[in-house]
Amino acid sequence: MNRLRLLFKTLKLSRNIPLRRANNNFLPTVVTMTAVKTIKDLGYAFNTEGQLRKINENGQPGDEPFQFNISNDHQECQAHYEVLGEAITEHIYYLLETEVNLKRLPVPKGSKEENGTFIFVSEDYDTKDVVLVLIHGSGAVRAGQWARSLIINDCLDNGSQIPYIKQAQAKGYGIIVLNSNDNYRGDKKIPHSGSSEDHAKYVWKEYIANVKASSILILAHSYGGVLTVTLADKEKKVFEKKVKAVALTDSVHGFSGVKISNYLKNVSRNWISSTSPLDTPMKTPEFDINRVSAGHPKHEMTSCKCIESVFKFFEEKLKE
Repeated sequence: MNRLRLLFKTLKLSRNIPLRRANNNFLPTVVTMTAVKTIKDLGYAFNTEGQLRKINENGQPGDEPFQFNISNDHQECQAHYEVLGEAITEHIYYLLETEVNLKRLPVPKGSKEENGTFIFVSEDYDTKDVVLVLIHGSGAVRAGQWARSLIINDCLDNGSQIPYIKQAQAKGYGIIVLNSNDNYRGDKKIPHSGSSEDHAKYVWKEYIANVKASSILILAHSYGGVLTVTLADKEKKVFEKKVKAVALTDSVHGFSGVKISNYLKNVSRNWISSTSPLDTPMKTPEFDINRVSAGHPKHEMTSCKCIESVFKFFEEKLKE
């Protein structure tokens, strides 16, 4: 029995883990446990290419990638994946703080991590003339991630927001990274972050709207587009005064029910999944935000594939 399976079974037997329902199956809620905190504990490390690999006998990332099927028991495999996913979340938080030098700010203000969540910002975000706001999609992803599956099965550059943050910092932008899926502590909703919408609304009012920047740029993936168009609708006055460009990647904002304003149409572009070459104009309904190809047919790959086009778009809008 390999190290990962043994570790999972030991935790399962020793902690009397309760069960939760997911996709009509009951899975152990090991993701809430604190016994496993790092990817190293689970026998993994990222190599120099940012690929997740099993640690070899020399204590270094080897050649063997992550394997979902650690046994014939699907529930055990899924639970192991969720444990690893939690470790990935903590590792990305660590990289945001150490590799790109961001810091945490509490949501709501004055809260602690046991009863609140947090966002990440650059040290000088509130003094910069241009600020970039990054908003991930729905599901298991947290601050700093576009797609957890890509981080695990592909590489950090394709699955995380770090390449965007580095390029924005090189251009002198301030950074604000939302954490809109972190909604609960135990069974209790986090105040002002009990839903993605509540989180975005609070962060906008308490942290984004009051920055000194004359120009705010927004980059949002998938359900992050819903949060963005909702902010544009509910916070119209400040949004239209400060937001100079909105880049969406395979946004699902059509589910928001929000009528897209002419202003939002003029400052926004949506890079959608497509087999067409990058930036190829795509058929766009008159009522919607302009669509172009992200240069890749998979939803989760859209953000990483259009990064250069997104920054070119931002620079063009800042000059208008």
